[in-house]
Amino acid sequence: MATIEECRSALDKLSDNMQRAEGDVRDAAALDRSVSCHITDLDVTFVGRMRGGRIEVHDTVQGPPPDKAEIRLAMTGDDLTALVDGELSFAKAWGSGRVKLHAGVRDLLQLRKLL
Repeated sequence: MATIEECRSALDKLSDNMQRAEGDVRDAAALDRSVSCHITDLDVTFVGRMRGGRIEVHDTVQGPPPDKAEIRLAMTGDDLTALVDGELSFAKAWGSGRVKLHAGVRDLLQLRKLL
């Protein structure tokens, strides 16, 4: 099972990858939205903001997200690290329910370019 530190590191790596993206992926990463990522097996939520092509984590809270972020993810720590390391396909994980993504329709259309 991934630790809180490994999950935070995975989010930092995802942010770095988004920063280096080009074309349509870069445009999608440039959204300015509140973000939460609930790690279900650790019952911890990373809360922050996606802006400027990066994910800025502002806080780590125990339990589910305290507020409704504009983009909300939920998954296990192992799935987060596997997604970021390229060992797990987002589409497959999302389709099977291993990863949950909640966002507005316009944001989903933009985010599909990232995923």
